Amino acid sequence: MSTVKLFSGTSSRYLAEKIAEAYGQPLGDLSIQKFSDGEMSPSFSESVRGSDVFIIQSTFPPADNIMELLLIIDAAKRASAQNVIVVIPYFGYARQDRKDKPRVAIGAKLNANILMAAGANRIMTCDLHAGQIQGFFDVPVDHMDGSAIFVPYLKSLQLDNILFAAPDVGGVGRARAFASYFQADMVVCDKHRKRANEVASMQVIGDVEGADVVLVDDMVDTAGTISKAAAIIKEKGAKSVRAVCTHPILSGNAYENINNSVLEELVVTDTIPLKKESDKIKVLTVANLFAGAIQKLQSHGSISSLFI
Repeated sequence: MSTVKLFSGTSSRYLAEKIAEAYGQPLGDLSIQKFSDGEMSPSFSESVRGSDVFIIQSTFPPADNIMELLLIIDAAKRASAQNVIVVIPYFGYARQDRKDKPRVAIGAKLNANILMAAGANRIMTCDLHAGQIQGFFDVPVDHMDGSAIFVPYLKSLQLDNILFAAPDVGGVGRARAFASYFQADMVVCDKHRKRANEVASMQVIGDVEGADVVLVDDMVDTAGTISKAAAIIKEKGAKSVRAVCTHPILSGNAYENINNSVLEELVVTDTIPLKKESDKIKVLTVANLFAGAIQKLQSHGSISSLFI
């Protein structure tokens, strides 16, 4: 069996340290020098020859996070690593997964291409915006499911009349998976956008009267959709409304929107670090999930056994 070595990029060091601790092995020694103009030059300060090298880095903005990751992958390949497994808890540009209007880029596919070109042998990620993005890669993709983290937490709340809601039609599959596990009902919020990050209108399809509603989504950006959905659900007679969203992008007026919303809480994971604290935001860690996946990969076990 190959030696396992774990390394971290700059932006995900906080999470990589938790994954390494859960795995039971310290992070490897990687230095990233910077020229005065900001150009990065990563180098391994220990041998990785013949090793299975796991590089942990989410690819949220700025784009330097992606470039740094590519350089680390290239350095590992040139240092004769046997396999380079790229652990991307949050896969950036996943919202650009198709041509939804003329003359646009498909950013998710481009990202997949450059990761493979750099030398990635395998990808490990969590709650892709669209599951079919796995097909953009010509290498194996281990797609972690955030429900493994959210379900135990929701169970601990012991909500009387739990009901799940999709904040838009695209999120029906996620909400249905939760509803199926809890043997609960679900509703859908049908939204119409004028432009990106701006909801023009929304309506709730289904009955939420007296229910403890849980909105389910893969990411929360400006929190405009989730806040509006929560308000409408509350107006329709819900007892309480909370949301679970794997990736806390939280840009623009997100914190203001969440703090002023009717949400009891927004439950997120640490795939992306919070920019600031909020009494309404609860963070759960994905460290044990990824550490378990790395262990299963090395022992040739079933990664799906980690899912709910």
